[in-house]
Amino acid sequence: MTTTTAQRAASPVSAASAGYRTLWRWHFYAGLFVMPFLLILAITGTLYCFQPQIEPLLYPHRLIVEAQAQPQLSRDVLLAKARTAMPANAVAVTAPIETAPNRSVEFVFRLADGAKQSVYVNPYSGEVLGTLSVENRFMQVDRMLHRKLLLGKPGELLMELAACWTLVMLGTGIALWWPREKTTARAALWPRFALRGRALWKNLHAVMGIWLALGALAFVLSGLPWTGSWGKQFKALATSANLGAPAGSWGGLPLRSALPGDHAAHAGDMPAAPAAPAAPAVPDASQAKAEAKAETEAMPGMVMDDLPLPLTPWAVGNVKVPESTEPGGMQALSLQRLVALVASLGVKSGYNIALPTSPSGVYTVSYFPADPKIERTIYIDQYSGAVLKDIRYSDYGVVSQAVSYGTSLHMGRYFGLANQILCAAISLGLAAMAITGCVMWWIRRPRRSLGAPSRERAPPPMRGWKTGLVLLGIVFPLMGATLLAVWLTDGLLFRSKHELAS
Repeated sequence: MTTTTAQRAASPVSAASAGYRTLWRWHFYAGLFVMPFLLILAITGTLYCFQPQIEPLLYPHRLIVEAQAQPQLSRDVLLAKARTAMPANAVAVTAPIETAPNRSVEFVFRLADGAKQSVYVNPYSGEVLGTLSVENRFMQVDRMLHRKLLLGKPGELLMELAACWTLVMLGTGIALWWPREKTTARAALWPRFALRGRALWKNLHAVMGIWLALGALAFVLSGLPWTGSWGKQFKALATSANLGAPAGSWGGLPLRSALPGDHAAHAGDMPAAPAAPAAPAVPDASQAKAEAKAETEAMPGMVMDDLPLPLTPWAVGNVKVPESTEPGGMQALSLQRLVALVASLGVKSGYNIALPTSPSGVYTVSYFPADPKIERTIYIDQYSGAVLKDIRYSDYGVVSQAVSYGTSLHMGRYFGLANQILCAAISLGLAAMAITGCVMWWIRRPRRSLGAPSRERAPPPMRGWKTGLVLLGIVFPLMGATLLAVWLTDGLLFRSKHELAS
């Protein structure tokens, strides 16, 4: 018997599964790329899941007030108080509406340099409690780390690639640990703590991977629709196939609101509300008027994703924002009256209003609750108060409905604290996978070599896996390009190099 034959006979793994080393090699490459990003995603994702609990602890003097029996001041008075804390050329762009008696009232202003600043006001006394930079707020930094590594578009593409390569890592990892020959399902699903050294690390890594695979897959599939490259194209495709955005969002419905004199035509769209004097939605300063004119010129192409809203339902991201016809000197609807109108439509708290910043703007109400079935996006004429459009979950296409549920679960919002804990367990489990994978590589690493698993002596057919990778590359073109690059690099640079056999 030759040495090569003896080595093959002594290798139960090779005998048990042709292609094992090929799978291991691709699992190694996927892990090599994904693991650093996986640690960042796990930590930032866990923190973001607990945003409702963390933020009041970080900013208690701004967010929390003492609940009182007296009625709160009107939103218009509170907005006027908030303006006093901002430069004269700052423009109010967003009004988050939260009715909890122990929470302050927040308004978001856009400054002259484009930065956004939140102002917090005591709803009972009108005292300005402080300000926070929207971009530098802890949870916003955490969110941008999670989505873009704080690197803008390049970081967003890197995170998208990491998510796609996680699919390769999951698939190859499950295939490597799948019970074969005398291995039982119990042995594959339960760690063997009697093992020592690298064998123990490998067993823990594999068993954790099997348990976490479903959750990791759900994280990837629910996160990809929000990515800036593939997610944007997927949204456009779903919309064009009438599976995404609500019917009429790309045309077919009037997008210009009526003049206040035509309010009777919309009488069936809004409940009656007493008239009340109100301050204009924009300052009277000449600079603000110039900014409003510039925004009005850009308004025809504006969609929901362009509005200064912290979160909006995925389904409405490409929906065109309606316009108002300039009223010829008439006042805009007061903010207090608008809040009462929205409450009469069934949305009482936990939503954001994008304020009109030009004479042709509309009030945009974005309600993005934990339960996707009650999501709402409402456009309201800033002068007449007519409801121009009320988009609900039932108006979504089937793809958007699925994405809405996936998003709520992904963010740990759907079933409360239990959902947050489950997401944290999966995230931290994936971080542990990254650590155990690095420990295994460190233990077996050779000197002056990358340490990739050795090749099969004869390339196995593996038609199913090759087909799967090709399909992944077609569905995710950015990933397809990197798959091809890795395959070429592996073949050209490492084919002749001696690497660790096992």
